[in-house]
Amino acid sequence: MPAPAATAADTAPAFAIEAKGLRKLYGGRGGMKREALAGIDLQIPRGSIFGLLGPNGAGKSTFINILAGLVLKSAGSVQVWGIDIDHAPRAARGAIGIVPQELNMDPFFTPYELLELHAGLYGVPKAERRTMEILDALALGDKAHAYSRSLSGGMRRRLLVAKAMVHDPPVLILDEPTAGVDVELRRHLWAYVRQLNARGTTIMLTTHYLEEAEQLCDHIAIIDRGRLVAHDTTEALLKRLDHKEMSITVAEEIGAAPEAPPDVEMTIDPPRRLVFRYRPSQTRIRAILDSVRNAGYTIVDLTTVESKLEDIFLQFTGRKPDKDDA
Repeated sequence: MPAPAATAADTAPAFAIEAKGLRKLYGGRGGMKREALAGIDLQIPRGSIFGLLGPNGAGKSTFINILAGLVLKSAGSVQVWGIDIDHAPRAARGAIGIVPQELNMDPFFTPYELLELHAGLYGVPKAERRTMEILDALALGDKAHAYSRSLSGGMRRRLLVAKAMVHDPPVLILDEPTAGVDVELRRHLWAYVRQLNARGTTIMLTTHYLEEAEQLCDHIAIIDRGRLVAHDTTEALLKRLDHKEMSITVAEEIGAAPEAPPDVEMTIDPPRRLVFRYRPSQTRIRAILDSVRNAGYTIVDLTTVESKLEDIFLQFTGRKPDKDDA
């Protein structure tokens, strides 16, 4: 019997984007070179929502521009959806859709016209275009034939996402997509991103809202000064910070303080609250609970505070992110 035909899932690459030894040098004054990327090795799993974070000037935009074919790399190799960007640049660019930071669009075109034009540039046959479907999905259907200059900032941001999707790329890159977007539009955008990911699209995003990366991304990489300083699943990254805080509320007013386990810092928040700071690798929660009960207190409530992505960012880059970081 003949072997069954391979499916799309069988032939798809394991990594949506793969960079090996990626370097970029920019010329400077007096012949001095500035290294924007210093040998980046990065693998972005197919089907993931991947966060690329780092301080301003870390090299994120250079990395994205190399993928887009806007910047030539100095050394190393890059594959997009298994396609080498040097050997087949047009095919590699066709495998990605990029949503840039800048709101760059012709104000005299309507959203419908812009998407049709963009689809034509990618060679999408008219019979296969999904212009209205994409506009409706991004809540722009009622603005399909309005001039782009009449759209609000949030609508223009969503229109950029729509443009990036006209050729149905397997990889979507979002460069600070929610900058300047209000909360409601941000939620709508992320809901659409999750839908795309559920259908198999790999998402790579940069964002200066670390809570977004923490909630959305299953993998995160942090670069600083052109070097990869962290790369793991979001869960594993958060576990790297070996400290935790537990707040315990007791039924009785606190008089004598419990004897905290070794290496556990305890503070009293009168009248009925105790706060413990400890290392999960060294102290079990049960030891803390036993110390409170042995002191004669009845536990009525307990909450814990986990490590935050902001703490990871600070640990690896030495600075807290601000509104200019992504």
